[in-house]
Amino acid sequence: MSSLTNFILTAYIARSLGATQFGAFSLAYLTYGFANNASRGLSIEPLLVRFSGPELTRWRRAAGGCTGTALLVGLATGSLALGAGALIGGTIKLAFLALGLMLPGLLLQDSWRYAFFAAGRGHLAFVNDTVWAFVQIPLLVVLKLTGHANVFWFILAWGAGAYVGAILGVFQARVAPRLVGATRWLISHRDLGPRYMLENTGNNASSIVVNYSNSSILGLGAVGDIQAANVLMGPFKIILFGLGMITIPEAAHILRRSPRRLPLFCLAISGALAVAALAWGAVLLVAMPLGLGHLVLGSIAGPAYPLVLPTVLAIAGNCAGIGAGIGMHAMSAARRSLRASMWSSALVIPAGIAGALVAGVLGSLYFTAAAAWLTTVMSWWYFRKAMRESAKVPVPGWMWPGSGGRAATTGSPEDRVQDPVRAGR
Repeated sequence: MSSLTNFILTAYIARSLGATQFGAFSLAYLTYGFANNASRGLSIEPLLVRFSGPELTRWRRAAGGCTGTALLVGLATGSLALGAGALIGGTIKLAFLALGLMLPGLLLQDSWRYAFFAAGRGHLAFVNDTVWAFVQIPLLVVLKLTGHANVFWFILAWGAGAYVGAILGVFQARVAPRLVGATRWLISHRDLGPRYMLENTGNNASSIVVNYSNSSILGLGAVGDIQAANVLMGPFKIILFGLGMITIPEAAHILRRSPRRLPLFCLAISGALAVAALAWGAVLLVAMPLGLGHLVLGSIAGPAYPLVLPTVLAIAGNCAGIGAGIGMHAMSAARRSLRASMWSSALVIPAGIAGALVAGVLGSLYFTAAAAWLTTVMSWWYFRKAMRESAKVPVPGWMWPGSGGRAATTGSPEDRVQDPVRAGR
């Protein structure tokens, strides 16, 4: 439901506003993604790793600190977005001013969603996101009918739905976000939170830097065309983000019940998502000339069509590495997952900028796709290292020859998942 809501928003803006305003919205949306990933790293992911499925009283205490941290990050990043909007001119200014006002609600609502899944109460997340959709969609229609169809008002409508969901989450959980508890939360999870934040924002920062560079090199319309190609992947991303709600908690459960199954679970997730991305890309390449592109995107469907193939290849490459990241998060191997993320940014940013300089929009996307597949190899390599340093998860023989199916016991204590049975021996 969350992904569907965002898909409807981006498609509606693309059809209603044209390439330039859609490009401004795309930059604001990428900035929102950066703030959201920072929030998830500091608040959500420690909750998923350490409080998935506990008894209700313990979960409520954790949820108060987690959501308070998300709200704090929303207030801080919202202030920065407002400051950036005051300094920037033109259409981008309107987008960032609206984003700054909406970020606290957007990040708080997102934290409730994941908190409910951590407690095994996904139906509450569904209800919350459905209410968001029922607020947002009518507002978008009313704005267009009353002549307020611009990027500022559309982002306000999007954020208004999130604010309603954020308030509803308090009543659903019977827990209020604790801003004072945010400090305690950050201190308690300082071994995971900052590293997950750097990892998440590092991955997202690469997209932001590449798109901002493309805006300077190729123009704002080019960013709109790139985002339009990503909008067409919306139905697949509904599956991708939906699975993202449950994969880390499930991997944590598998780690506790049957550690040997964890690598196979991660491989299955990566393989299934990569194949699904390629399959949906094939559908798009066939269906867009038959009218699907114009139905979703309107006039900007034509420029977006040549960008579908490299976009699909890049997303499939990222999906192929998702399982490795899930495994490292479940094992609390924050140092390894952070290094994998840093390598990803180090490859994607220069590849995307070099591609834009050499061959325009297509060059940027194809170079980025190549970098995505290289980072997948790096992610699985770091996952293997995390398993070798673990005292619990053996490296399966199918990953790399010579692993011998044994778990090593070397490495830093923060990267090891301690097995009390073996420790007792």
